[in-house]
Amino acid sequence: MLNLIRSVRPAAVLLRPAATAAQPCARASTGPQQEHRTFYEFRTYSIRPDQNAAFLKLTNEKIHLRTAHSQLIGYWSVEYGGLNQVFHIWKYDSYAQRAAVRAALAQDPTWVSEYISKALPMLTCQDNEVTYLVPWSRLLNPQQEGGVYELVSFQMRPGGPAVWGSAFQAAVTSRDAPGYGKLLGAFHSEFGLQNRVHALWWYESADQRAEVRHKAHNDARVVAAVRNSVSHLDTQRNQLMFPCPFSPMS
Repeated sequence: MLNLIRSVRPAAVLLRPAATAAQPCARASTGPQQEHRTFYEFRTYSIRPDQNAAFLKLTNEKIHLRTAHSQLIGYWSVEYGGLNQVFHIWKYDSYAQRAAVRAALAQDPTWVSEYISKALPMLTCQDNEVTYLVPWSRLLNPQQEGGVYELVSFQMRPGGPAVWGSAFQAAVTSRDAPGYGKLLGAFHSEFGLQNRVHALWWYESADQRAEVRHKAHNDARVVAAVRNSVSHLDTQRNQLMFPCPFSPMS
C-alpha cells in the first residue's frame, strides 16, 4: 500500500540519533485511511453443521430486516477454506453510525423475535473485524452476475504499511489485469489482527481461478512482485466463496 506511507513528525521518532531523525519510522498505524470515516465491518459466522441449510434459509427470508438499518455490501457462503461458514461485509459512515445501528437493532422487536432469537442457536461462534479500503483501492462490483469470490488475507510482519505497503500493493495489482481475476477491493485491518490486509477477488468460476493461478506462476512480472512481498509476509489464508441469493454482490 504505497500511499499508506506517511511522513513521520520529528516528535514521533524516539531514541534515534540526530543524523537519522529525518528517516521514516515504521509505524503500525493504518496511516491516511484513518482520515476517512467510512469503514467496512467484516463478519464471519460459523454455523452448526446440521443447521447450515436452515440458517441460510432464515437469513434469506429475514435479511431485509437487517438491511433496513445499514448497507450490506456482500454476503457469501464459504465453499473452500472454511466449512459451514458465512462471510459478510457491512458499510458504515462512522463509528457513531454503527453504534446507533446496533442500538436500533437491539430495540427492533421484529428483528429480535423473527431472526436473532432463531439464528443465534444455530451458530457456534461469531467474529468481526473493522477494515478500511487502502488509499489506492476502490470498492468495485463484479463484471457480471454469478461467478465465485476469493478472500485472501495476508498477515504481514510488524512494522506497518511504511515497511511493507508498497510491496503489498505491487503484488496485488500485478494480478489485477486482463486475463487474471478482478480485484474488487483491498482492505487494511483497523480492529482485529494488526498488520493484516485483505484482497477480495472475483472470478468467472472456480476453474477459471485455477487457470489464473497457473498462469500467474509462469508470469515473470507477477512472480517478481510476489517474491518481493513475501519477504514481509508471516502467513496467508484464502477462502473461496459463493454469493448468497440476497447478496448485493452476486
